[in-house]
Amino acid sequence: MPNTTPALSAAQIEQFVTHGYVRIDNAFPAGLAAECCRILWADTGCDPDDPATWTRPVIRLGNYAQPPFVAAANTPLLHAAFDQLVGAGRWVPQGGLGTFPIRFPSPDDPGDAGWHIDVSFGWEENPTDFLSWRANIVSKGRALLMLFLFSEVGDDDAPTRIRVGSHLDIARQLAPAADAGLTLRELAADNFAGSANRPEVLATGSPGTVYLCHPFLVHAAQPHRGTRPRIMAQPPLLPRAQLQLERTDGDYSAVERAIRLALGE
Repeated sequence: MPNTTPALSAAQIEQFVTHGYVRIDNAFPAGLAAECCRILWADTGCDPDDPATWTRPVIRLGNYAQPPFVAAANTPLLHAAFDQLVGAGRWVPQGGLGTFPIRFPSPDDPGDAGWHIDVSFGWEENPTDFLSWRANIVSKGRALLMLFLFSEVGDDDAPTRIRVGSHLDIARQLAPAADAGLTLRELAADNFAGSANRPEVLATGSPGTVYLCHPFLVHAAQPHRGTRPRIMAQPPLLPRAQLQLERTDGDYSAVERAIRLALGE
C-alpha cells in the first residue's frame, strides 16, 4: 500500500531532480546505527578504541541482512521517500544493506577515490572486470544510489564527494547508447570531464543520515584525514519495474523527470 505521509517536501523533490540528491536526517534511529556498528566492528578484526589496530585505509565488509540492518534500511520515512522519488509500487524493499566501506584515518592512498557512477548491470558476462559493467539510459537494475551513514561524518572523515547536477551530464552521455548502455570503462574514458566544472558537496552527517541519489550521480571516495573511522553503506534501491521515459499517463517519477530534463523533454 502506498505511503500517505510525505517524507519529502516539494522543494526537496525538485532539488533531487535538478541537483541529483536529497539528504534526509534521522532517516533511521541512531540506536540502530550503533547496534549495526557493533556487529561490523566485530567483523573488522579491529578495536574501535585502539588506533594501533587500524592498519589499512579501508576495509570492505560484505552484505548484511541481520535484523538491525534490515530495520535501518526499511523505516517508514525511507519507504515514503522511495515512493516519492521512484513511485509507489516501483521499487523493491531492502533485504539488507550492501557493502560497507569502513574508512580509517590514514596517510595512505585508499586506491578507490576516483570519480565514477555506480554501474548496474553486465556483471553476469564479466564478473571480475568491474570496468566492463554497464549503465543505460533507463538505469537497468538500479532505481537509486543511497548513502547510509552509520558513524558521525564530518568534512575530514572521508565523506563521499558529490558533483551536484552531474546526473544530467551522464544522462546525456548515455542517451545515444540506448538500451545497451555504456561500460564504466567507456564512461570513465575522459575521467568524467563532462561534470568536472560542477560544484561539489560532501555527504556529511550524523548516524542515521541517508542521502538518496539519482543513479547517474557522479561521486567519489576520498582519503580519511580525521581521527575516527567512518562507517557507511552504499546500497542500491532495486527497481520493481524498468524506468519509462515515455509514459502515456504522464505519471513520471522524480528519477524519470530528471532524465527527461537532461534530454530536453
